[in-house]
Amino acid sequence: MKKLPIVFNSVFILLGVVLGQAQDKSVPDARVEKADFTIAFGSCNKSTIPNVLWDDILNTHPDVWIWGGDNVYADTNDMHKLQQFYKSQDSILGYQKLRAEVPVIGTWDDHDYGLNDGGVEYAFKKESQQVFLDFFKIAKDSPRRKQEGVYAAHTYDTPEGSIKVIVLDTRYFRTALTKDTETKKRTKPNTYGEGTVLGAAQWEWLAKELNSSTADFNILVSSIQVLSNKHGFETWGNFPHEVDKLEQLIADSKAKGVVVLSGDRHISEFSKTTIAGVGYPLIDFTSSGLTHVYSSYSGEENPYRVGEVVAEVSFGTLTFNFETSHVVFKMIGDKGKVLGILEQGFK
Repeated sequence: MKKLPIVFNSVFILLGVVLGQAQDKSVPDARVEKADFTIAFGSCNKSTIPNVLWDDILNTHPDVWIWGGDNVYADTNDMHKLQQFYKSQDSILGYQKLRAEVPVIGTWDDHDYGLNDGGVEYAFKKESQQVFLDFFKIAKDSPRRKQEGVYAAHTYDTPEGSIKVIVLDTRYFRTALTKDTETKKRTKPNTYGEGTVLGAAQWEWLAKELNSSTADFNILVSSIQVLSNKHGFETWGNFPHEVDKLEQLIADSKAKGVVVLSGDRHISEFSKTTIAGVGYPLIDFTSSGLTHVYSSYSGEENPYRVGEVVAEVSFGTLTFNFETSHVVFKMIGDKGKVLGILEQGFK
C-alpha cells in the first residue's frame, strides 16, 4: 500500500537518551506515565537457562502476560518430550508465581511448534497443538481443542476503556519459504502473490475480529516480525502480499489503535510505518529474548526501525492511557533496567 508522509506524536528513548522530540508538549513523561492497563510480553525462553526476568515482569504489575512464541525449545516430533519441555518451564518458581497472579495467553513459534522454521508441512502439528493448549490450561472441552491452529482473541474491559488482544498463528498454515541461493541470507521474499502466512480460515477470522472490534486498542500478536523485512530470516516480508493484505485490512476495518507485538529474533526493536487511510502509525514492537539473545549482533537493515536495536535479555511492556489514547512501550531487562522507550499517541 502507498505510504503517507504523516507526522505523528512520538518519542523514542534509548538508555535515557532522547532520540526524537514530541510534537505535543502535553505528552506525559514515559517514566511517570499513567497506566490504565499494562501488557507484558516476551519470547525465546529456555527453562535450562536461568530465568532471571520473572520477578521484574511481576514488578511491572501487568494485567496480562503474553507469550510471543519459542516459549520452550523442543524441536521434536515426540509429544512426550514436548510435554516434558513445557513441564520444565512450569516448574520455574518465578513463572509459577506470575501464572498464579496474572492471566497468561499467547502463541507459539517454530521451536515450541516442533520444527525449526516449520510451517504447514509439520506432520505433528495437530498433536503439538494439544500439548500447547495443555500448557495454557485450556479446558478439554474448549472449542479451541477442535480448531486448527492456536489463534484466539481476548477482550479486556475496564472502566476506562477496552483492549482486544488478537493472537495469531504464523505456523500452522504458513506455506514454504523461498531459500536465498544468491546471497548469504537464509531466505528471500516469495514471488508476489505466492504463499500465505495465516491461511484462508485464519484470514477470515481475523477480518471478523477487526471489523467487529469496538475496543480502544487492538493488539496483534505475531510470533514473527511483520515490518522488518531485510534480514533474510523469517518475517512476514517473505510474503509481501500478506503484508499488503494486513495493512489493507487494518485500514478497511477502521479498528482503533492497532499494534503488532512480535518475537523470534533474539533482539528487541521498534519498527513503525504509515498506512494510507489510517490516522495513526502501525508499530511492530519486537521483544526477544527472555533467556538468550543475539549477543554478537553487529547490525542489519530495517527500513522501519525507530531508535536502536537492543541485544540484552529483556521483555516488553505496553502501558495504556485511555483518556489520552497514549501508549508507552518499554524494553525492560534484568533488575528492572529500562533499555528502550517509545511513546506514541493514537489520536
